[in-house]
Amino acid sequence: LISSATKSLRMETEILEKKLQDAQMKLAEKDGDKEKEIQSLKRLISELEFQLTMEKSNNESFLDKLRKEIKHKSEELEKLTQEKTQLIHSLSRVQEENSLLQDTVRRECEERFELTAALGRAREQVLELRRLSGALP
Repeated sequence: LISSATKSLRMETEILEKKLQDAQMKLAEKDGDKEKEIQSLKRLISELEFQLTMEKSNNESFLDKLRKEIKHKSEELEKLTQEKTQLIHSLSRVQEENSLLQDTVRRECEERFELTAALGRAREQVLELRRLSGALP
C-alpha cells in the first residue's frame, strides 16, 4: 500500500513537475515575446523621437525663414511708406506750383486781352485821326 502510494505520489510529482516545467517554458516564451515586443517598441519610440526631432528642426528652420522674410517685408513696406509720403509731399508742391502757374497764365491772358483791346482802340483812333487829317488841308 505504501509502495503503491509512493509510486502514485511519484507519478503525481512527475506530472506536476512536468506541468511546472511546461508552465515555466510557456512563461519563458511569454517573457521572451514580451522582451521582443519591448525591444520593438523601444526601436519604434527611438524612430518616432528621431522623426519628432527632425520635424522640430525643420519647423524651426521654416519659422526662422518666415521671420526673416517678415522682417524683410516689413522693412520694404516701411521704405515704400516713406517713398509714398515723399511722393505725396512732392505731389502737393507740384499741385501748388501748378495752381500758381495757372493763376499767372490767367492774369497774363487777361492783360493780353486788355492790351489787345487797347491796341484795337488805338488803331481805331489812329485811323480816325488819319481820316480827319485827310479831310483837313
